[in-house]
Amino acid sequence: MNIPTSLRRAKNPVVLTAAVLLAVSACGSAEAGSDGSGGEGEKLSGTVQVDGSSTVAPLSTVAAELFRAENADVEVAVGTSGTGGGFEKFCHGESDISNASRAIEDIEVSACKLKGVEYQALQVAGDGLSVVVSKGNDFVECLTVDQLRMIWQPGSEIDNWNQVDASFPDQELELFGPGTNSGTFDYFTDAVNGEEGASRTDYTANEDDDLIVRGVSGSAGGMGYFGHSYYEENKDKLKALAIDSGDGCVAPTVQAVQNGSYKPLARPLFIYPKASSLEKPEVAAFIEYYVENNKRIAEKANFVPLSAEQDAELREDLAALKAKQES
Repeated sequence: MNIPTSLRRAKNPVVLTAAVLLAVSACGSAEAGSDGSGGEGEKLSGTVQVDGSSTVAPLSTVAAELFRAENADVEVAVGTSGTGGGFEKFCHGESDISNASRAIEDIEVSACKLKGVEYQALQVAGDGLSVVVSKGNDFVECLTVDQLRMIWQPGSEIDNWNQVDASFPDQELELFGPGTNSGTFDYFTDAVNGEEGASRTDYTANEDDDLIVRGVSGSAGGMGYFGHSYYEENKDKLKALAIDSGDGCVAPTVQAVQNGSYKPLARPLFIYPKASSLEKPEVAAFIEYYVENNKRIAEKANFVPLSAEQDAELREDLAALKAKQES
């Protein structure tokens, strides 16, 4: 079954409607799976609050849809405050799970510690952060990391493609990207410019990845960057560029992300469940379902599934989370 795009990329807290539940249920037990918690055992109810990264939101939304096909009385709300905004809410007790497109930072660790919030990072998928141009762009297929840095570094005044490479045409360069509260912004600036948050500021910034898609696709000389799933969903409008980090041009494919050759823009994606929230059966069941079905969820949401080794680590981290809740 194809999950509706509007739900997979929701930008506001999502509460799945009865109509969606019927659509999901219509796929049958094979789609929902038989290994999720709450299937034939105790009937679950209640609410699971998820917030954070807009990049990870499609992943958690698909997980929520599949989980609710087996647990119709559980309300799963997925918000998109950005990775940083999500951690702020998480550490203040406003969510059970924080979606994150980067690891939690020291200042966020301190904020959670101050509030007595214990958690565990769970890597649930991989992502090849994609640099995209308009589908009609026929002059660029690959950029080096040095060229990306030249374009995006603080103080850059490059505003034409022929300034990037003399072989490129005299075409205005219009830049679009995530805002400063985004984990994607944090990751990209660190990987490309060598310092998290170091970026030119004269670009069109938005926390809504759909608006970045519109901006780039509507500009002959547009360029932007975001998580790979948004490129996959907009292949008819966009072209993803290969990146050359010194060993030749590499496209953001599943294999390249898993084997690490898509450098330096391959990254892990996380959920951060709160240990105390495991006391709520519906939250514990949802997390179990997420972990047990991580491969199917990642594939359905157009992300890169975990390798066998990463899957084993995920299950060890889930055990560590349970140990924190029990202690």
